[in-house]
Formats: sequence, structure tokens, C-alpha cells
Amino acid sequence: MSSGVVPLPKNFNMQTLPQNIRRDYVEGWNLTLQKELKWGFSGQAGYVGSRQVTIPQFLNLNVGQIGGGPASQPYNARNGTASLNLITPLNHTHYDALQTQLSRHFTGGYQLNVSYTLSKATAICCDELADKTAFIQIPQYLNLNQALAPYDRTHVFAAAAVAELPFGKGKPWLSDRSVASGVLGGWQVSTLFSAYSGTPFNVTASGSSLNAPGSNQMADKVKSHVAILGGVGPNPFFDPLAFAPVTQARFGNAGLNSVRGPGYIDLDFSLFRNFSLSERWKLQFRAEAFNFTNTPHFSNPGANVSNLQLDASGNVKSLNGYDQITSTTGTGRDGIDERQFRFGVRISF
Repeated sequence: MSSGVVPLPKNFNMQTLPQNIRRDYVEGWNLTLQKELKWGFSGQAGYVGSRQVTIPQFLNLNVGQIGGGPASQPYNARNGTASLNLITPLNHTHYDALQTQLSRHFTGGYQLNVSYTLSKATAICCDELADKTAFIQIPQYLNLNQALAPYDRTHVFAAAAVAELPFGKGKPWLSDRSVASGVLGGWQVSTLFSAYSGTPFNVTASGSSLNAPGSNQMADKVKSHVAILGGVGPNPFFDPLAFAPVTQARFGNAGLNSVRGPGYIDLDFSLFRNFSLSERWKLQFRAEAFNFTNTPHFSNPGANVSNLQLDASGNVKSLNGYDQITSTTGTGRDGIDERQFRFGVRISF
């Protein structure tokens, strides 16, 4: 201990910092033009960009070379096949976007906000099971990790509206003291509609022929165009024959995050009613529905092409989880995807 050096047991994984730490940083800039329009609307459009620079990631110093197996790992004799991860500046991300918005403040009984973003995000992509470890670890092949970021969504559209129903006191219709005015007056509806592109994912293959411990294998892309079939459950999401396993000691040519998963559409709806109990006391009834249309939001499919089984004629015999969507993804509201109703009463004074 007095020497400051502790020998690691063999096959003991380790993470360490470099002696001189280089801190990461973020750069961001934007330029937006805004214009007032007729009927209370305003519109804006702008460019938004950001760069995350020298982000620390794990770099395995004991990574094997293509075709070399465990014997090619530089610290195999002393540390075996253990991962010796240096937490070092490795990643950098790029984000560029056109962001637009059309909005109307609440006046005349309604409010509207519509936005659309066209964007692209790239990063040094990581192993899905270890988001701090680059997918390919061999130093001379680190450039193969540069791809679309796993959170990239090309198109993002959202529209939100709030409107008071035109019935009851002070409204165009049924403004008298009739029963109909009392029943239909005071109601307010609001809605939020969202539509996003799916996120990209890796089509992988068995790394047996690669034989490079510490790195993952990409599939070979054998068709110029990958047809999206849209199947779920037992049906393929994309053309399963567009990719093939790699049988040589090399990386596949598919590239990382080369296929985009299913998109996302969601509609939320709410209905409010305000009651004036007295000059001071007020009551509000609330009924809210999340995922009002009960639209399923599917996860990305399984993507290991080595699971694919073909018959003697080259036709698909069994997908075995490859190219199959078997789960949904939570919408961010308590991780629940199916439609939810929520009712409440609020008293204010």
C-alpha cells in the first residue's frame, strides 16, 4: 500500500480515471425570428445547435484485436480477460435543429400552441447494455462508433389547445338563466397531441467470427434499401433478409443505428367544469384521459440477425426474436402505456 500501487487479482474488472482529468463542456447557440400575426397569433422559427465535447466514456485498455481472441488482449497474461476501463474523454455529440412554433395566447375563449422540430443528433454510440461503453472498443476502429444518437428523432410534432365551450353566462349561446345554460355553461376542454419519429437501433450479429473480446459485432447489410414492414408480435418489423450474419474476421458493414423503430402518436384529453359556490369559494371538477385513443406505443424490435433461421431455399424458417416487436414502451406517465382516466375535484378560496 505504501507504494501507491495495488496489484489487481486476475480477471478482476476495474475502472479508473486518468492522472490528468480533462473536463467535458457544452456549447450551444441559436438564432430565432419571431413575427406577430393576425387574430392574436404569433409565429417563430429558429436554428438551435449544441455540442457536447470530450464526454467521458469507458475505454477498455484490455480489448482484443480482430481475430486474435483472448490471446490478443494486451493485459491477458497479468489480468486475464477482465475489462480495464479508463474513464477518458471519448464521446462528442452534435445536435442541429429547425424549431418552429405557432401560438395564440388565451383570449376569446381559446388558446393554441403548435410546434414542429426537424433535427439530427449524432454521438459516439454505446453498447445498449452499458451506455458508458463504446460499442466498438478497438482504438483504430473507434470511428465506426460515430452514428445517429440512440435518442435521435427526426420529426417531433406537438399541438396543444385549450377552449371554453361557448355556452352559458357571458358566452354566445345559452347566455340566459335557463336550465340548459346551467348544465352546459362553464365547461372547458383541453387536448395535447404528440407525434414523433421512432428512435434508431443497431442490427447486430454474433461476434464469434470477429473474435475480438471487448467489442460488439454489427450485421452485414445485403440490400441497398431496408423496407419497413411495420409488423408486431410474430410478424417482422422490417425486411429480415436485408441483413445477414458476418462469417469472417471483420466488422459488419451495416453501421450503427442504421434502422429506425416505430413512431409515436399520443392524444391526451381533459374536461374541466368550474362552479362558483360563493364570491370567495370556487370548485372545479376535472376529468382527464391520458392516451385517450388507447394507441399502443411499441418498443424497437429484437435485432440480432444471428437468431434468424433460413430453410434450404433461403426463405425465413424462424425469426427467433430477430426483427420482432414483443413489448410496448411507457409513455412517461408512471411508465404505463395503456389509456388512463383520472378524476378530481379542486376547491379554491
